[in-house]
Amino acid sequence: MTTTVFFHAHPDDEASGTAGSMILTSDAGHRVVVVYATHGEHGTVPPDLGDDRPLAEYRRIEAEASAKVTGAARVEWLGYADSGMTGWEQNAHATSFHGADLDEAAGRLAAILDEEDADILVGYDWHGGYGHPDHVKVHHVAHRAADRAARRPRVLENTMNRDRMREQLAAANSMGLDPGFDADAPMDDGNPMGLPESEIHHAVDVSGVIDRKRAALACHGSQVDVQGMLEMPPEIYAQAFGVEHYAEPGLPQGMATRLPFIS
Repeated sequence: MTTTVFFHAHPDDEASGTAGSMILTSDAGHRVVVVYATHGEHGTVPPDLGDDRPLAEYRRIEAEASAKVTGAARVEWLGYADSGMTGWEQNAHATSFHGADLDEAAGRLAAILDEEDADILVGYDWHGGYGHPDHVKVHHVAHRAADRAARRPRVLENTMNRDRMREQLAAANSMGLDPGFDADAPMDDGNPMGLPESEIHHAVDVSGVIDRKRAALACHGSQVDVQGMLEMPPEIYAQAFGVEHYAEPGLPQGMATRLPFIS
C-alpha cells in the first residue's frame, strides 16, 4: 500500500482537480490524505451561512463531505488564510498563505508527510494552473516540503492539458457552440491555463468514476464557480473533466504513462 498526500490551496480545488485520481487510488486500496493550505475564506458566501457562522467553518464541513466521496482517510489544514486573487489587499495580510514564510509553511506540510511516511506528494505546476497566488505558493511549498521530509516523496504536479482544452473548444465551436473560453488567453498571472501536453508526463483516465468526481464537486455547492460546473450536461462535464493530468519534474519531456491511478 502506498500513501499519497494531495496538497490543495482551498476546499473544492481537490474536487475539480484531483478527485478522480483520489477515488481511483483509494479504490485500489491505497491511503489518500488531503491537505488544504487555507480555509477558502474569500469564497462566495452561501445564503444560509448565518451571521454567527464563519465561512471557513462552512467550507470545512464541505471538505469533510468531499473526503467521504473521494475516500480520503485524513483531512488536514495548514491553517493559513485565503490570499484572494492576484493584486488583492489580502495577498499581504499577515496570516495569508501567499505571504507565509516558505520554510515555515513547508515545515508544517513536511510534518504531515513524516507522520504519514508519504510515498507521493501531489501539488501544482509552476504557475498553479492559472496563476492564483495561493496555487503558485502550493507549488513552492510542496517542493520545499518534499526536500525537508525525512523520506523524500515522489512529487507530481497537477495541471491542465492546454492542447486537450484547445481541441475540445475547437470541437465545440465546430458544432456551433460557444463555450466563451479561450485556452490560450492570459489567466490571473498573464500566462495561459495549465501546460502544453509536451510538458505533461502522466494522464489518469477518471471517466469510469466521473459521477463520483461530480459528487465530490457537489459537496462544495456553496461556491458559485462550482455551481457553474455542475450545470454542465453530464456528457460535457465528462469530456471536460474525464482525464486528470500531472507533470513530474525530472522526467524527460513528453507523456510518459497513462496511470490507472496515482501510484
